[in-house]
Amino acid sequence: MSPIPVSVLTGFLGAGKTTILNRLLKDAALSDTAVIINEFGDVAIDHLLVENSSDGVIQLADGCLCCTVRGELVDTLADLVDRLQTGRIARLKRVIIETTGLADPAPVLQSIMGHPALVEAYRLDGVVTIVDAVNAEATLDDHVEAVKQVAVADRLVLTKTDLVTDISQMAALKLRLRSINRAAPIVQVPEADYASLFDCGLYNPETKSADARRWLGEEADHARHDHHPGHQHEHEHHNHRHDARIRSFSLVHDRPAPYSAIEMFLDLLRSAHGDKLLRMKGIIELVDDPSRPLVVHGVQRLLHPPVRLPAWPDGTRGTRLVLITLDMPQDYVRRMFHAFTDTPSIDTPDRAALQNNPLSVAGFR
Repeated sequence: MSPIPVSVLTGFLGAGKTTILNRLLKDAALSDTAVIINEFGDVAIDHLLVENSSDGVIQLADGCLCCTVRGELVDTLADLVDRLQTGRIARLKRVIIETTGLADPAPVLQSIMGHPALVEAYRLDGVVTIVDAVNAEATLDDHVEAVKQVAVADRLVLTKTDLVTDISQMAALKLRLRSINRAAPIVQVPEADYASLFDCGLYNPETKSADARRWLGEEADHARHDHHPGHQHEHEHHNHRHDARIRSFSLVHDRPAPYSAIEMFLDLLRSAHGDKLLRMKGIIELVDDPSRPLVVHGVQRLLHPPVRLPAWPDGTRGTRLVLITLDMPQDYVRRMFHAFTDTPSIDTPDRAALQNNPLSVAGFR
C-alpha cells in the first residue's frame, strides 16, 4: 500500500475552516477522503449523513468519512488504516486533519511523522492555513500561534475578502503574510479548490515526477525577489512583534557531503534548538551515492525517516535545506552547517572527536 497523503487544515479562530471544508467535500476530486475533526460540534458539515456510527466515524453521501478525535490522533489514524486493510473501508485516497482554533500545528505534524507504523502508512502532503482577512492583523499581533500557522503553511487561504473594502488594507495583509512565509501561494475564497490546496508534496501528480523547486518553495521565492525587491525588508520595519521572530532561510552546499556530517549537523541542530525549528525540508547530495538524492523533512526535534529518490528531480544538485524557525540564531546555524559540510575533519562519525574539534558545534554554543 503506497502512503496515503495527509493534509493539515489549520487557521485562526473564526477564520472559516468550516466553510472551506464544506466547499472541499463537494469537490469530486475529494471522494474517498477521511476528514478528521476535533469535535463535530465545532464543524457543521452540511453534507448528507448516511451513517452515524458509535465509534465516531460518519460516512458521508459521496464516500467521504468524518472522524472525531476522541482519543489520540495517532489512534484515529491507525484505526483508519485498520479499516482499510480489513475491508471496512473500500478506498482511502487522502486524509484531511482539521485543527481547532489557534492550535500549534507542530504536534499534529509530529503525530504523522513520529509514529513508526504511521510513517509507513501515511505521508505529510502539506499544511493549509486559513486566514481571516478581516481580523488577521489583530490576530497575528496578539497570538504567536497564529504567526506559526502562517509560517509553516504550504498554502495560505484568505477568507472574508469580500468584507474588506479598503484595497490598501488587503495589500498590507498580503505583504505581511509574505514577510512571514515567502514561499506559500496565497489563494482567495472562492478560488480555493482541490487543485490549489492539495498535492503540496515533493511528488507532482501533474508531471508524474518529483518537483524539488516547487516543494522547497524556491520558484515562488525567486519570483518574488525578482518582482518585489525590498518588500520583505520594508515590511519588517512595521511594529509586528511576533513576525520578526520568524525566519525562513536556506542552507546550500554545492558538493556531495558525507552522510555522517549531515546526520550530525541535523542531530545537533535538533537537540540544541529543536523547539525553535518549526519545519525543515531538504534535498541532499551524498558522497556515497551522488546520483540518488536523500530527502529530509522535519518538525521541531522530529525527523521523518529520510528517503532516497531514484534520481535527481531537476538539474540542480548539491544540498539545499530550507529552515523555518522561531527565535533561532541564523548566523549560528549557518556557521555550524558550513563547519560540518566544508571541513574534512568533521567527516568522522566519532562524536568525542567532534566535540573536541574547535570548529565543531561546541564552538558556537
